[in-house]
Amino acid sequence: MTETFEFPPDDPRPSGWLDADAIARVRAAVPVLYVDAVPVRVDDSGDVVAVGLLLRVTPEGVMTRALVSGRVMYHERVRDALVRHIEKDLGPVALPIIPAAPQPFTVAEYFPTPGVTPYFDARQHAVSLAYVVPVTGDCSPQHDAIDLAWVTPEEAVSEAVQVEMHGGSGFLLRQAMAHVGRAV
Repeated sequence: MTETFEFPPDDPRPSGWLDADAIARVRAAVPVLYVDAVPVRVDDSGDVVAVGLLLRVTPEGVMTRALVSGRVMYHERVRDALVRHIEKDLGPVALPIIPAAPQPFTVAEYFPTPGVTPYFDARQHAVSLAYVVPVTGDCSPQHDAIDLAWVTPEEAVSEAVQVEMHGGSGFLLRQAMAHVGRAV
């Protein structure tokens, strides 16, 4: 899971936005709601032909491939959180297609203890609604992302890509590809 965006320090903060100390206290006490998005390109028949993977550097200095991910803010609709995080990571003209009634392909439970589920986040217990989201616009890495690579669904689930992902995001990516009929 990634949550690297920090709101500018100038007051006033939007209602429900927590500063770094407050979010650390919340993360230590209650599960936090997230969205994970697997950005994809589809052909004219709606089949997934490419998967967008971000390249990021972890706080420990490790290069990893990542999905679009982030918190759902207080009083924010899930669809709005998806659009916000996609635009934050892929740019303002990514043009995500969010269905009228978004339904996650899975619910990922991230634990601060490794091995409880396939998903791990040392900072917190988090529950994430995961979506496959077609994007039709121009995408480029934004914010803390170094690169954006478009790979085939087969490459996305390959061992070479999977070893570059951490915290269970590779497992989530394999689930996404199975959900859209592109499991190998």
